[in-house]
Amino acid sequence: MSLGPRHVSHTHSGCAVTCWALWGATKSIRRGESYKAQQMFRMRLYGQAFTIVAMVAGSFYYNSDRILRKEYDALVQQRKAQEKRDAWIKELEARDKEETDWREKMMKVTQKREEEAKARRAREEDRIREGGPIAKAVKKIKEGTR
Repeated sequence: MSLGPRHVSHTHSGCAVTCWALWGATKSIRRGESYKAQQMFRMRLYGQAFTIVAMVAGSFYYNSDRILRKEYDALVQQRKAQEKRDAWIKELEARDKEETDWREKMMKVTQKREEEAKARRAREEDRIREGGPIAKAVKKIKEGTR
């Protein structure tokens, strides 16, 4: 998680002072000004100390912001997980409905086929009871002989 440059602006100031002091010390050494070089080295030390103090103070100051940010990120992640779960449940319900509809349709088709088969068997049984065309002819002959 990056806090961005606005959270560490004083750290940049400390680094700038340190760099300026080193540059000044280098110039003083080349000129032979040992007293000025010594002052610049002290300035470098103060700049580094300021940088460290700024980092520690910033960490205390922005600690609560980081905690709140973590809580916010956790809530966002939880919300996304809940939305994903809800979408998955919705998809499962849709698939279940499709399957239920398909089974009902297949049951209706099966029942219709069974009813048609039953009606066919009943017609065949009636035809057998009544007899076929030969049985009808024999029956007519027998009736005519009496």
